[in-house]
Amino acid sequence: MTPPQPTVVLVGPPGSGKSTVAAALAERWQLAARDTDADVEATSGRTIADIFVEDGEPAFRALERAAVAAAVAEHDGVLALGGGAVLDPGTQALLAGYAEQGGVVVFLDVSLAHAAPRVGLNQSRPLLLGNPRAQWQALMEARRPVYEAVSTVRVLTDGLTPAQVAELVEDALAERRRTVQEAP
Repeated sequence: MTPPQPTVVLVGPPGSGKSTVAAALAERWQLAARDTDADVEATSGRTIADIFVEDGEPAFRALERAAVAAAVAEHDGVLALGGGAVLDPGTQALLAGYAEQGGVVVFLDVSLAHAAPRVGLNQSRPLLLGNPRAQWQALMEARRPVYEAVSTVRVLTDGLTPAQVAELVEDALAERRRTVQEAP
């Protein structure tokens, strides 16, 4: 069986710390960090907000789907997915296959109270325009079941520094390895 490409994949809502925790884990493990939102922006030459405004969400999601597929196939470090990437059925299937091969998908969970200051709830987040707090809450209510379904590990990030979250992720991975090794 071919081992999964990324060492770990991080998923979660805006403000959960995916990109920052990916960087912290990559530094701890001496690996590269990769963020699919950054990949989309690099490939398109535009910001995500510009893609949403100029081309619409479906066009962004198509770029995102391709970025996730490429990253899971190519990247052997720490991978952070955009908050909505898990909504795509193809991405869900890709993550399920990755997990079946022994890959670890970590759901970085966060409450609105802790996400709001991290996100800033500003215009660079197109899905949070209007009433950002209400939009974030609705987004999270819709996405939580998907985050839980695609993940193999959940880590609550409320009140923690990126280094503390990285440590919890490491602990969860170590526990998962012990459990797998002890299984008959």
